[in-house]
Amino acid sequence: MTVKSEPENLTLRFWRLMYQTYTLLKRCEDQIFGEYGLTTEQYGVLVSIEYLGEPAKVTDVARWLERSTNSVSMIIDRMVKAGLVKRVRDRKDRRAVCLSITSKGENALKPATLGGLEFIQKILSPLSSEDRRTFVSQLETLKYDLLSYLNPGVDTEKVKRNELEKKANLRKWLDLYALPSTPGARRQGGRKKKAM
Repeated sequence: MTVKSEPENLTLRFWRLMYQTYTLLKRCEDQIFGEYGLTTEQYGVLVSIEYLGEPAKVTDVARWLERSTNSVSMIIDRMVKAGLVKRVRDRKDRRAVCLSITSKGENALKPATLGGLEFIQKILSPLSSEDRRTFVSQLETLKYDLLSYLNPGVDTEKVKRNELEKKANLRKWLDLYALPSTPGARRQGGRKKKAM
C-alpha cells in the first residue's frame, strides 16, 4: 500500500472540497431561486440580460454565463415558453436574435436576487472582511489558471483589465438590490428605478 504524501493528500482534499462546495451551492441556489419560480439557469439568464442591457444578444448571454450558445439557447426556449423572456429580432441585423425580460421575468428577478444575496451574506458571515478578500483573490487566481488551461495563449492580463472595467457595472447593478433589513421584506417591493 502506497502512503500518499501530505501535498498529494491536500491536493485531493482540495479537489473534492471544490466539487462538493460547488454542488452544494448549486443545490442551495436551486432551492432559493425555486421559491420564485426560477431555476438557477433561468436566474443566470435573467441576470445576464439585466447586466448586459436589453435587448441582449444570445451569444453575449452565453459568453457572460461561460456556457455554450447551444445550451443557453435551450434554456431560453424553456424561458420563452414560461413567459420569462421574449425573443426580438435585431433591427440592424435581422439574423441576430436578442432577448428582453418580460414583466413576469422582472417580477421574479428582484426577489430572487435579494434571496440569493441574503443567502451568500449568511454563508460568508463567519469570514472576516480580510478572509473574504483573500478567498476572492485565491479564487480569481484559480479562475485565470483555468481560463489559461482552456484557452492556451489567452492574454489573462487583458481579461483581468476587462473584468476590472466590468466591476463598476456589476456594482451599479448590485446597488439596485440593496438588501432590506428583514427576511420578510425581501419578498416584497418592486425594482428600484434605474438612474438615467
